Amino acid sequence: MTPTDDPGEAAAARSADRALRAAARHSAGRTAAVFGCSLAAAGAALAEPAVLGHCLDLLLRRDPDATRWALWCAALTAAEVLLDAATTRLTGSVDARSAARLRRGALAALLRTAPHHAERYPPGETAARLTAHATAAGTVPAAAATAVTALLPPLGGLVALFLVDVWTALAFLAGLPVLVLLLKAFTRDSGASVGRYQQVQLALAGRLTEALAGARTIAAAGTGEREAARILAPLPELGREGRTTWRIYGATMARTGTLLPLLLYVVLGVGGARLAAGALGVGGLLAAVRYAGLAAGAGAVTGRLAAVARGRAAARRTSALLDLPELPYGTREEVPDGPGTLELRGVRVVRAGRPVLAADLRIPGGTTTAVVGRSGAGKTLLAAVAGRLTGCDRGTVLLDGVPLEEFAPAALRREVGHAFARPALFGESVEAALAFGARPAPGPAAVRAAARAAGADAFVRRLPEGYRTALTDAPLSGGELQRLGLARAFCRVGRLLVLDDATSSLDTVTAREVQRALDHDVPAGTRLVVTHRTATAARADLVVWLEDGRIRATGTHADLWRDPAYREVFGAGGAPAAAAADGSAGAGSGADDGADDSADGAAAGGPAAGPGVREAVR
Repeated sequence: MTPTDDPGEAAAARSADRALRAAARHSAGRTAAVFGCSLAAAGAALAEPAVLGHCLDLLLRRDPDATRWALWCAALTAAEVLLDAATTRLTGSVDARSAARLRRGALAALLRTAPHHAERYPPGETAARLTAHATAAGTVPAAAATAVTALLPPLGGLVALFLVDVWTALAFLAGLPVLVLLLKAFTRDSGASVGRYQQVQLALAGRLTEALAGARTIAAAGTGEREAARILAPLPELGREGRTTWRIYGATMARTGTLLPLLLYVVLGVGGARLAAGALGVGGLLAAVRYAGLAAGAGAVTGRLAAVARGRAAARRTSALLDLPELPYGTREEVPDGPGTLELRGVRVVRAGRPVLAADLRIPGGTTTAVVGRSGAGKTLLAAVAGRLTGCDRGTVLLDGVPLEEFAPAALRREVGHAFARPALFGESVEAALAFGARPAPGPAAVRAAARAAGADAFVRRLPEGYRTALTDAPLSGGELQRLGLARAFCRVGRLLVLDDATSSLDTVTAREVQRALDHDVPAGTRLVVTHRTATAARADLVVWLEDGRIRATGTHADLWRDPAYREVFGAGGAPAAAAADGSAGAGSGADDGADDSADGAAAGGPAAGPGVREAVR
């Protein structure tokens, strides 16, 4: 790897090396076996020229022991072949186990960190770091082991060459410094080039994933050609770095390929002269040439060094995921009795050195609180902090008087449920997706009850195999996906249920049914609802109005509706109606989340609102 004065680069290199050492320890036995087999094969290769040379001398003298030594030659050759085969087989096993270890560790770190840390890298980059780069990094332990033993034949061959004949050894040694310099330059230059290549590769993968996720938008805008050009824009740089890598490799191989035969010719010439002078026998000349070939095999180390360089560069990409900060949890398994009172005490959240959320709030247990505000006000962040999907930089969040960070993960997730605007479903079937994460696992009856409460039962039953339909065979609209996300949350309702804009894609009738189920069928508890709809806010016991990451006001919807700035959050203007306080009752009995915002605004006691904002980027 290229030396660098950048502390960040040095830290990344150290982190990658730690991850590689851990992967090597994970397969320590197999790695040791690779080293042992490779070492034994190198030993057989070193013994073979001496035995072969001695056997040749015996054959030329017609010595009866020649047959026995010929058998020794055959045994050494067979042993070398078998040991090389075993090394190759074990290397594949070590590579696979090491890559799996790195991949599992990186994935676990990705899942343990807070969402904003997990989103540090685009999805395409993350996928590449977990797949191709983890695979390349997994080759390092075995490659390093075989690289060490690969040095034995050249070094041993050089020593043996001195033992056979000093003059031939000195003739070979004259060109060795040039070979060493070539290998050192290759290791330095190839590491830097491979690192740059992989970085560009990550950028290209990220652009491709973004385009695939927004394929419909691209098609609707008719910008396919422009997007293709944007995705492929890094290709010239990728090509340059790839060509640079192969140019370095090719130049090194060409130089070593020219130097090594010249060295062998020199050894053969000097050895021939020594043979003519009677200082060296035929068998000795054969052994000298074979040992010179082994000593010249230092060039074969190039491939292993290249694998180590590529693997270390890849490990730096994968280990970046291992270094993501973990969201800490405690060990508390038991939750004290309580109604689900939620408190945010002095909560402060900072992103990129800038405060983005400041909140002091107490939500009584068993109540419903609506969180409203313009896009970017911090609603989703507040919901994430309240449910400990992310931590806070200062302050603490308590559930029934217990700080959330003291709970064990399983205990916390039993008590806090979430539903999102764009839920992701996991599982082999629809039923498995709805039961996902619930402990203890709900039975079929409970899953169906949750689906009915979320208004999903009817369309699920229409699927080819009902609840057993594979997710890949269940095409879902945005509203259907949200209903399944709500059903999953209803399967594991605890003391706190956080609904982050979870009904934004539902139609009027379905939204009314979901609200009715929340009121009557879903177990009671504290509910924190991020919403853009006036009817939802009007129905809540408390409204928290966020502005620029701070709580501007709290109160009932009817009271807040008197503020023109509050009405503007919902796209409504003008003066409030005289009977605003009565409007909240009207909204509770007659209005619903599915109605348009004009009706919602009137029902809430205010003037008709403009078209509602159904979904916002927060």
